[in-house]
Amino acid sequence: MTTKRQLSALFLGAALVCGPALGWSQQSTPSQDNSAKQDMKNAGHETKDAAKDAGNGVKHGTKKAYHKTKHGTKKAWHKTKNTTTGAVDGAKEGAHQPE
Repeated sequence: MTTKRQLSALFLGAALVCGPALGWSQQSTPSQDNSAKQDMKNAGHETKDAAKDAGNGVKHGTKKAYHKTKHGTKKAWHKTKNTTTGAVDGAKEGAHQPE
């Protein structure tokens, strides 16, 4: 009998200790409307924000790709120009020295 009483007291004590903690963990703002309508509004706002973030990421990536392509094109143009100039100068020197 004492074992039953001790077990009951243990469960009652645990409930009394854990009960307030569970109550405090709940949202206490009465202005927060937890209806389905409000949930749909929140989902819509989150979707809108996610779409904006994705769009900004695409915009940033596109700009970066454009600038990298522009830089690479200029670099290739300069290298081609220098190589062509070197080949022309080399051909001129070769033409002046008959073998």
